Amino acid sequence: MTISKQRLDEIRTIKDEDIDYSDIPELDDEWFENAILIKSQTREISVELDNDIVEWYRSHDQNYPARINSILRAYMNKHKKAHA
Repeated sequence: MTISKQRLDEIRTIKDEDIDYSDIPELDDEWFENAILIKSQTREISVELDNDIVEWYRSHDQNYPARINSILRAYMNKHKKAHA
């Protein structure tokens, strides 16, 4: 899905109090009591990254390995769709 820069700019300017949440069900205590956290399987590997890349991510996010993982996942998902 693509979205225009103009539409993104419009969305960014919407105030929280102007967002309509009426079609989203509330998560009550019962929902949280029955919720199950499902974590994806991970594998620890060694990857060589340039020092400046690691330092940049480390300086912007305490959990930088997870951030790098999510960026790689987004790249993978984009290319999966393109080659499907």
